[in-house]
Amino acid sequence: MPDASRPFARHGRLPRRRAWTTLLSIVASTLAVVLISGTSVAAIAGAQLAGAPTSVKLSTDDQSAAKTADITAIKGGANILLIGSDTRVGQFDANEDVEGARNDVTMLIHVSQDHTQLTAVSFPRDLMVPIPACTNPETGTSYPAATSAQFNTALGNGGVSCVVDTVENLTGLSIPYAGLITFDGVIEMSNALGGVDVCVAKDIDDTYTGLHLTAGSHSLEGSDALAFLRTRHGVGDGSDLARISSQQVFLSALLRKVTSDGTLSNPITLYKLAGAALNNMVLSDGLNQPKTLVGLASMLRGMSTSSMLFVQYPVADDPDDSARVIVDQTTAHTLNVALQTDEKTTLSDSSTGRASEDQSGSSGTAPSSAATPSSEPTGTSTSTSAASPSSTPLPSSITGQSAAEETCSVGN
Repeated sequence: MPDASRPFARHGRLPRRRAWTTLLSIVASTLAVVLISGTSVAAIAGAQLAGAPTSVKLSTDDQSAAKTADITAIKGGANILLIGSDTRVGQFDANEDVEGARNDVTMLIHVSQDHTQLTAVSFPRDLMVPIPACTNPETGTSYPAATSAQFNTALGNGGVSCVVDTVENLTGLSIPYAGLITFDGVIEMSNALGGVDVCVAKDIDDTYTGLHLTAGSHSLEGSDALAFLRTRHGVGDGSDLARISSQQVFLSALLRKVTSDGTLSNPITLYKLAGAALNNMVLSDGLNQPKTLVGLASMLRGMSTSSMLFVQYPVADDPDDSARVIVDQTTAHTLNVALQTDEKTTLSDSSTGRASEDQSGSSGTAPSSAATPSSEPTGTSTSTSAASPSSTPLPSSITGQSAAEETCSVGN
């Protein structure tokens, strides 16, 4: 039901600024596990999966094939859905306790068939979409199909499989792999790293989460990191879309630290990172295998962060409810087709999140020279130049950025 604590939602966007780096939500957790050598992944994933939660079966017809398919050789590229969830009970900004979980962070990860580009698409929790008929795997309760329902109710309706079905219907893609992770997994990763340094451009003062940060750099871990990820009232315009933007600041900083020199060569740190992610994840059958994680690692190893694009699924204001958004059909179709055809794309003319800005505070497009060498995996180029000439620019109305650009979170 609508969040009564906010009178209305704002869905504007900030101009794109240079020197951005961000990583959409939970993808940082997964990349932290897989952006290491295949040998390390095999050893660590095998040990951690043995104690990880039970896997889940997806309803997609090709799920059985996904168990034995080579993820590195999927025609048209690999699609993975990452779901960040927490129960509504006891959440900082909830006005009431609601049973069950919500898919409050949902990202579709598409890795191109030639393994040269990654596109992460974030779906707002307040997006109104069709949700197919689903059955809750824990309670057995069946939910009829809905022509328009809030996106983050899909998980409560039918678990991971229902979220996958909803995104497949929305995008026209086949998604054989999925993973569900709680915020606790991200927090444990911040602890394993000894804290994550985040940039704050303007003071954050949020009485709902108890988060109070002055402008500048802060090393966050534990409950402070959790409060930063959950704050909505303290960043940007106070909307959920602003919270997504602020979460990207934290998670991009997490990824930069994970891929920095020394971190990936430390087996103790790697084991802690893998445990923090995998022990707080429920994986689909096809993803719940060491060989799949090894294959995923080989796909991402050496990929430049300038080739990792992170976008928000195109939305517009809901004319029936100012606190919700609906799909921008024309622009969404363009993005869907680009993913379906495994087209190389760029965000050269796009704008970015409303609750973040570049560390210098200046406006403009991303620079063509190296700006953030620490964000590049070992052995890769640090250039943040535009994609190859064969890449197609996405519509400028699609907000997002590449992982080769840095951001600071903006308070309000």
